[in-house]
Amino acid sequence: MIIGLTGENCAGKSTVAEYLMKKGFYYYSLSDVIREELKAHGKPVTRENLIARGNELREKFGPGVLGTKIAQKLEKDKNYVVDSIRNPAEVEELKKLGRFFLFYITAPSEARFERTRARRREEDPQTYGAFVEIEKLEIENADRTKQNLKGTFALAQKKIVNEGDLNELHDKVDTALAEVSDEFKLARPSWDEYFMGIAKVVASRSNCVKRKVAAVIVKDKRIISTGYNGTPRGTRNCSEGGCPRCNKFTESGKNLDECLCSHGEENAIVQASYHGISIKDSVIYTTFSPCLLCTKMIINAGIKEVVYNLDYPMAETPMRLLKDAGIKVRQHKVG
Repeated sequence: MIIGLTGENCAGKSTVAEYLMKKGFYYYSLSDVIREELKAHGKPVTRENLIARGNELREKFGPGVLGTKIAQKLEKDKNYVVDSIRNPAEVEELKKLGRFFLFYITAPSEARFERTRARRREEDPQTYGAFVEIEKLEIENADRTKQNLKGTFALAQKKIVNEGDLNELHDKVDTALAEVSDEFKLARPSWDEYFMGIAKVVASRSNCVKRKVAAVIVKDKRIISTGYNGTPRGTRNCSEGGCPRCNKFTESGKNLDECLCSHGEENAIVQASYHGISIKDSVIYTTFSPCLLCTKMIINAGIKEVVYNLDYPMAETPMRLLKDAGIKVRQHKVG
């Protein structure tokens, strides 16, 4: 199979290409064709020169010329990753090989600008405004022989948003590969499935008679604390009559001040504190979206992301508060 990569500058295409190469994919870049042309003519390899020379080649030999040149190098018995696809005609040329899939790698513009600055290339724009202006010239062009990223992005079978850490990006690539080819079907769960599955097992320890809920706090892909709902340490279990409200099966949302059970998220946060473990910048996986009390604890504990399985009945205010606090919230359902 052939995986083509397209995307904005500093979105993470090279990082994805490197990951695929570790999986045995052979690497080609359409930009290498242009680099060879620049070197042959004694011109420096700058972003502006790459764009200009690429447009010249497309005007002279047709809009799909770079795709044609790379396609001629690909053998049928190997997997390839082809980077730097910037024109819809290049996609069409590679699709003629019959086993081609285009992945669109993207990221928020602010994050991409910071990555641009971090690599410290003299030719890169030094201000965010200049960065945005250059991108406008690349994104869309009515001339078929010019670079047209917008038209290329529209042809992608998969869109991968690179806004997390490296492990998250790799998981997204694995998922995309599995969706386009049985050869790469995942033999193990993703990190989200893994941690949410563990949260569901933790919930089985709950002693609450109304609803079994649990949370798992994760940092650097390692579990640092767990918690399930139930009555406080050393008191009678809810299932043994320890919480009068739960044992009366009071309607959800009513008489909450009479409930003696601590929630799963609450217990996970408190357990970390009990053992002196910092949970700042961690991720909490919870079997239900958090209630208002747990939401306030999550915010004040410095947790940066909430991943939940099912919706809590009274979730509107907690969700709004998490958003206001700048905490990332995702739903990941597991059976």
